[in-house]
Amino acid sequence: MDQISSYVSRKSGSFPGLMARKSELCLPVSTKPKPKFRVKALLGHCLYRRVVIWTLVVIVLLSITLFNPRLTARSRDVLDLVHGSKLEADNTQVPKIAGVQKQDNDEDSFQDVVEETQENDEEKDQEILDEEEEEEEVSTENVNGPHWLRYKHLDGYYNGLRALVPFSEYRPEYPKVSPTIRASEPSPTVHHSELPKPSAYVPQPAYDSEEYLKKYVPVKRCYIDEDSKLPAPDLYAYNGVPQGQPNAAIGSYNLLGIREDVCFDRFGRYGPYGLGYDLELGGTGEALDTEHEGSETVWEKSGKINYEDVDWAAAQERCYKTNEGRFFTGNETRDFELAQAGRQRMDRIAVVIRTYVGFQWTSHALLNFRAMISELNLRSGGEYDVHFLLHVRDNNAPIWADPATVQNILDVNVPPEFHGLCTLWSEAQMKLYYPGNFGETFENPSNGDIHGVYRSAHMPLQHFAMMHPEYAHFWNWEMDMRWTGSYYEFFDRLGKWGAKQSRQGMWERASKYYVPGLHGSWENFTDLVEHETQASGKRPILGPVVFTGKAGLEEGEIFLPASCATGSDMTQCGVGEDADLITLNPLFDADESGWVFAGDVTGYDKQYQKPPRRCAIVTASRLSRRLLRVMHEETWRLHHSMFSEMFPPSMALHHGLKAVYAPHPVYLDRRWPQQEIENAFNGGKDHTSGGHGSPFDLTNEHNHKGTTWYYNSEFAGLLWRRWLGYAQMDGRGDNGGRAGEGTKRGGPKEEENPSNSGRLCLRSMLVHPIKWENPAEQE
Repeated sequence: MDQISSYVSRKSGSFPGLMARKSELCLPVSTKPKPKFRVKALLGHCLYRRVVIWTLVVIVLLSITLFNPRLTARSRDVLDLVHGSKLEADNTQVPKIAGVQKQDNDEDSFQDVVEETQENDEEKDQEILDEEEEEEEVSTENVNGPHWLRYKHLDGYYNGLRALVPFSEYRPEYPKVSPTIRASEPSPTVHHSELPKPSAYVPQPAYDSEEYLKKYVPVKRCYIDEDSKLPAPDLYAYNGVPQGQPNAAIGSYNLLGIREDVCFDRFGRYGPYGLGYDLELGGTGEALDTEHEGSETVWEKSGKINYEDVDWAAAQERCYKTNEGRFFTGNETRDFELAQAGRQRMDRIAVVIRTYVGFQWTSHALLNFRAMISELNLRSGGEYDVHFLLHVRDNNAPIWADPATVQNILDVNVPPEFHGLCTLWSEAQMKLYYPGNFGETFENPSNGDIHGVYRSAHMPLQHFAMMHPEYAHFWNWEMDMRWTGSYYEFFDRLGKWGAKQSRQGMWERASKYYVPGLHGSWENFTDLVEHETQASGKRPILGPVVFTGKAGLEEGEIFLPASCATGSDMTQCGVGEDADLITLNPLFDADESGWVFAGDVTGYDKQYQKPPRRCAIVTASRLSRRLLRVMHEETWRLHHSMFSEMFPPSMALHHGLKAVYAPHPVYLDRRWPQQEIENAFNGGKDHTSGGHGSPFDLTNEHNHKGTTWYYNSEFAGLLWRRWLGYAQMDGRGDNGGRAGEGTKRGGPKEEENPSNSGRLCLRSMLVHPIKWENPAEQE
């Protein structure tokens, strides 16, 4: 039965007899009642709690409102209810969530008000103590700038392998482990005289186990070389985490099923693919000038592999052919037969990396993509394929007519080992593939062409998907992103997590950053979002949305699975269904968000309002075949398009496909109070990341500069280059800048000093953007 469901998900996702009901499938309509004036709501506020003289209440309240700066400066609490001192204006009863207490809405006596005022006085005293503790985290640097400059830089990122401890003994510098336990001191309390040894890290299933073989077709080993003598190498990790190293402030390892009790240094991560040994031996020659104590461990089993003559396309193809009996084929008739017989088959997934003529292929880029191919394809028995989508900027180049032209472009722009993985495309090709008049555009801030890569990067991906029916899902990836751990673990766990998610409350959960230190468990976060949605007066979104001017698809749009049928347990709606879209930042409501491209909507009737839109900044995401098919039809038949980061989520929204934001771990460079993270990153409409106050507003995006994941992050590059062994400015200075101020930290001088903690060892994390790695590249 599982196989049949998997097979059906590769097609349109339709289920006979399951009809979409308009009552379930419309946009949320505001039903929020007008707020009622209540004495308790007025006097219960912590700023007014000492007001007990009824005859002067109006004058006193006006005075406080006009002249008390604490009133206007006070941070907004989660739900405005976390301290239990605020009431919902719509009389909605508040469930017990994360300290949110259920309120009685009956009229209160004067004595009730006095007692509550006394209780609130005690809360106020505790708040003052909490604020005094937070003052310890305020920086003494010049703070004439964004508010995040008030917070101290974290030091634990400088702790290396000599400070490694078992995860059970690990205490992060930040954030606090719990409200009652202080975080670790910034400097490590552990100092090993000898470096620990790493061990092979294998996140793939135990393919030879009895449990696996009972369920799936056996996996045959894959090799780098044609003679099957050179198996894909292991990568290496250290058991434990450097003491005091900060925790991720946003997202979660445990939630996604990614291990957080191990860390990776540069040699364990990239040594198997050519880091740390000479070109003469088939390596890259990188990291020879960095600290390298104990690095030989990673080559004890595999030796130093010579990558000089490797053909990755041929290696991928051999791996797939050896294991093709494991997979669905993309042929509907054949796949239906496979779904009903024998052991379970699997869908195949393409990782499509966008590159372009003129991209500088550095040695570190080679390492990164060798790792991706080896870990995703060769180590998984062909479950994934890696492709490069190469943008040819010369629209006059005959890339479809002349093989010699294609070969010349590859010779000039791509290392030989990756030639066979490249698919060339141009904007001229997109104009031929998606011809016709696309109509008017609401806004075009970039002034770019509708077929241009900047505004419509989805077009070549749609075309690629239509040419490759063998893949059920497509990861859209960029050249300047890095993952410090195993690529297989990352992609596999996100896919499995997405399938487990319920469609109930799906869009609402995806609209917020998950901050575990404030929101608690995922279950608590889910309840929190449900309450916020109720308080907003909006109906949760389920299935396709209806809006004025919407045009239907030729084959209909019944994408809800049987688990969502009327009368079903709606908490199980969509559970077990592969996600059509997995994004790495929240799916925010673009309307009135202040995001600069929110109005870049083309082909819709301008006599109506803009269609409802969702967006996820950074195009990196996983898209299903059926979502790309929907996007393809909307483009060629209806001539609809939106800005690159907005089109896939909006199409999923319009047509009722399953879309999730995967809250992967994101680190901050400063000691932000947890509530301030909420205020800055979920400061939009109804406590989300969209609408007014969005963190993606052009005036708010600076808050992302100190994160490890965003298109304009500065901290990501600094941390990554220090991890690679290069000294970097620590970004501490009077102006709060990151890349150009402060003191140089890291590099051989610091890492080789026996009194220091050695080279960095980081847990799995995404870093972006990485515009350069070796300082010689910048020069």
